[in-house]
Amino acid sequence: MTDFNWPELYFIRHGETDWNAEGRYQGTKDIPLNARGREQAALNGGLLKQLLARAGRASTDFAWYVSPLSRTRQTMDLVRAGIGDPVPDVTIDPRLVEISFGVYEGNLHRDLASGAFAIAGERDASFWHFRPPEGESYDDVSRRVRSFGASLVGPSVIVSHGGVLRVLRHLIEGFPHERAVNWFPPQDSVVHFANGRSVVYPAGQSWDD
Repeated sequence: MTDFNWPELYFIRHGETDWNAEGRYQGTKDIPLNARGREQAALNGGLLKQLLARAGRASTDFAWYVSPLSRTRQTMDLVRAGIGDPVPDVTIDPRLVEISFGVYEGNLHRDLASGAFAIAGERDASFWHFRPPEGESYDDVSRRVRSFGASLVGPSVIVSHGGVLRVLRHLIEGFPHERAVNWFPPQDSVVHFANGRSVVYPAGQSWDD
């Protein structure tokens, strides 16, 4: 999978957008957060603050990275506000952008589910290599995410997308392709990767202990 050791990561998926709520393929389209998404992002900021405090870590112990799309940058701003303490500058990295669904972006999941584009929960392992017209496969995304990982020099906080999180669970934890492409990445959680494993922490709960 990789020929390097991944550092510790805290990963947050962007909050909800109207296209998420409607069940549309979003991909590289630049759709902003909706009100629920902003609330999720703020909760995730408070959660990350709890998790760092519990681990005896400071925000400055980590490098901070974000996808270039507005929904992730809005999420990052709200997460940083929830931390409250001085936070390092954020690096915008295009390798963290969402998987491109090509010509299918903007279409409803249900409208494509019975045709060429299987919906999550109904995909087989071959979907990892499925590349929509003018789009990317998960295998394509894994190459740029591996490149990103190889460039990291220490623990990092990442705000990115569901497709990138699926790929990370394959690259870091060894999720089989079929499991990775069918897993539903949450928008109201912080995912902690360390030592080849992850823990998903839902927001709205206390993790001080």
